Amino acid sequence: MKTTYIARSDTVASRILAGEMIIMSAADSTLYSLNPVATAVWQAADGCTPLAEIVNRHICAEFDVSPDEAYGDVEAFVADLARRGILLVSDRPILEASAKSADKS
Repeated sequence: MKTTYIARSDTVASRILAGEMIIMSAADSTLYSLNPVATAVWQAADGCTPLAEIVNRHICAEFDVSPDEAYGDVEAFVADLARRGILLVSDRPILEASAKSADKS
């Protein structure tokens, strides 16, 4: 399994409303509502944590799912959001995402 890193695009806005993560794409004003598993992935997408670690630490630990099943589902979710420009995906840490997160702290 190759190492994959994910980060939230800075061209989207996201908020938790009534317990649901809502994402709005600035490109086309499309709204996305994430389920609890997708929300956990979204919140962990810091650009520095490998996707496999996100799956193990946040998905398998919080939801009743095997690592193989979880990784496959998360990988498909990440690919879909990456095609839409909502998540950034790389085989190396995405450092600009880390710098932006540090600036907001």
